Amino acid sequence: MGIVKNKITALLTLCISSIGLAQQLPQFTQYMFNTVSINPAYAGSRETLSIVGLHRSQWTAIQGGPETQTLSIHSPLQNEKVGVGLSIIRDAPGFENYLYIYGDFSYSINLTDSSKLAFGLKGGVTNYNLDQEFLNDPEVTQDPFFGNYSNRWNPNIGAGLYLHSNKWYLGVSAPRILNTDNNHTTETSSVEYVALERISYYLTGGYVFNLSTNTKLKPSTLLKATNGAPISIDLNAHFLFYEKFWLGGSYRYNEYTSSIGALADFQVSKQFRVGYAYEHFISDIRPYLGGTHEILLLYELFNEKRVKSPRYF
Repeated sequence: MGIVKNKITALLTLCISSIGLAQQLPQFTQYMFNTVSINPAYAGSRETLSIVGLHRSQWTAIQGGPETQTLSIHSPLQNEKVGVGLSIIRDAPGFENYLYIYGDFSYSINLTDSSKLAFGLKGGVTNYNLDQEFLNDPEVTQDPFFGNYSNRWNPNIGAGLYLHSNKWYLGVSAPRILNTDNNHTTETSSVEYVALERISYYLTGGYVFNLSTNTKLKPSTLLKATNGAPISIDLNAHFLFYEKFWLGGSYRYNEYTSSIGALADFQVSKQFRVGYAYEHFISDIRPYLGGTHEILLLYELFNEKRVKSPRYF
């Protein structure tokens, strides 16, 4: 039964997340608080050591549905124009498993007294493998569709730009530039199992409006385009109360799926913040998938001498 459910999950994953055999990086409801995972130019922009952990459980109506965990660490160096970071992402969409381990480097220049432009580079490796339980299924071992599967490590690079001030930001990035075939079959394989990692482009932006002394509104957006997959658009709006509590909603659209989400985020202390997000499909596949949950933890080694203004991004 577990194998059958894995196959259902895999089929949905291929249909929704990898149309055209284009494997994509996982996408998050709380992307605005984990930007370094998609844009290396963001590294060090918060002016302090920042550690972000995120867990995402997707399609909770399906046993063994996709799960993703991320850990991102980044900080400016003594030369505040230089930032470095490390991003680790574990993504398990069905029977496929991905592990991304990438380092980040950024260099910023001051455009005005309040705005900066950062250039970023990302480099590392991606590991790709299939669940052993799935591979051991007799129906799978006898199916030539999967060809000569092998566990693979592939290098990749990325780049990005991040233009920002304490009130707004605009970013563009391509965290994986190289097209990678994660499964090379032998010439004797009757049918080739294709698992391609293709280049994705991200455009992000946001602005903070002061509604009152203790209330702010921050709309933001993310546009993602991947070769061989539909364009995905995220629209978000969050209220910030007393510099402590974020509350907001999101809408995500692409050609095949649409979803809405809600987010709550609490600044427990200057160093520690915790967030939760829920995403709910509103397209025809909703009855089969259930909702998606995200939990985010953020810790920062707060340095009042270095941090010049509140960090909203």
